[in-house]
Amino acid sequence: MSVSKFRTLDEVELRDKRVLLRLDLNVPTENGQVTDATRLERVAPTILEIADKGGKVILLSHFGRPKGPDPKDSLRPVAAKLSEVIGRPVTFVDDCIGQRAEAIVKAMKPGDIVCLENTRFHSGEEKNDPAFAEQIAQLGDIYVNDAFSAAHRAHASTEGLAHKLPAYAGRAMQAELEALSKALENPQRPVVAIVGGAKISTKLDLLGNLLKKVEVLIIGGAMANTFLLAQGKPVGKSLVERDLIPTAQDILARAKAEKHEIVLPVDVVVARKFEANAPSRVVGIMDVADDEMILDIGPKSIEQVASVLARSKTLVWNGPFGAFEMEPFDIGTVEAAEAAAELTQAGKLVSVAGGGDTVAALNIAHAADRFTYVSTAGGAFLEWMEGKPLPGVDALRVR
Repeated sequence: MSVSKFRTLDEVELRDKRVLLRLDLNVPTENGQVTDATRLERVAPTILEIADKGGKVILLSHFGRPKGPDPKDSLRPVAAKLSEVIGRPVTFVDDCIGQRAEAIVKAMKPGDIVCLENTRFHSGEEKNDPAFAEQIAQLGDIYVNDAFSAAHRAHASTEGLAHKLPAYAGRAMQAELEALSKALENPQRPVVAIVGGAKISTKLDLLGNLLKKVEVLIIGGAMANTFLLAQGKPVGKSLVERDLIPTAQDILARAKAEKHEIVLPVDVVVARKFEANAPSRVVGIMDVADDEMILDIGPKSIEQVASVLARSKTLVWNGPFGAFEMEPFDIGTVEAAEAAAELTQAGKLVSVAGGGDTVAALNIAHAADRFTYVSTAGGAFLEWMEGKPLPGVDALRVR
């Protein structure tokens, strides 16, 4: 996925152009107030660059999962918050097509910013209806996609528009593609992947794709329990997917045959209750009692992870090691994150992480801002790691 194969804002004259800019403004809100503006901050540079170069910025986004127009899923409060974040007026329009939208866009001057209403208020959006895409396209001269987090969906405003107008990647999309290319397409080797979280079943495609691309695969979280059980090791009453033991055995056999290293815990933190500050102890992997559950990796396992990171050049990370949201079961994730952050800062490691739980865990560890790149894209990041095509990205390729 070479970034040079995508058109960027460097290649287009923006002055006096009507720029349809697809963002992901699907931010958390409570009682009509935005509670986390991270996504808005990430796209601010693209908005401001287009406006400062004399473009007329017309913002498009979905919000929530409405079945037709619904005031609680309106982008109006998000547009107001965005105006605060960028320090410029943002005019809100209560539809994304039709006469009112056309009239307001027609009256725009260079540098003006308009936010159109939720694209999902129209059924044509999720159906990727060409007629709906055409109606939106009439409002613009060029199309810029800065919504990597929605790029795994082939919707009218994420994919359809790219076939109606000259299409370019925005700056946040460009940064994401550059980081991802650096991590798995053209990485410095050796490459290590950390895959954690609760279930193998949700990450089978991911494990299969990573096995082909990395030298070392570190498995953590409750997923590791199923692999340990597949090796005949005791896991007590830990969370496991017994029906996936044959799958885990198959992955271990494939890794061995293809000479890829799989790293599993050698010691673990166990407790009898799954609750914060429950009495816990560290045990070797063969010493988990029947009434205990594994809730984190132990100190020897943390050392093992740190030593693998130290001999790697590239890290891709998705999923925590333990029940990181609960003390003291956050230590494995926090210490591994710290080790990766220090190596990154020293220029020894390219570190790319993503997925909701992973971002939360790296924030708890105060490590996110020291990683090379942390993707907030969730589903799109995972599908990219699984090796699946992303329609919203593929539509931007230079043909």
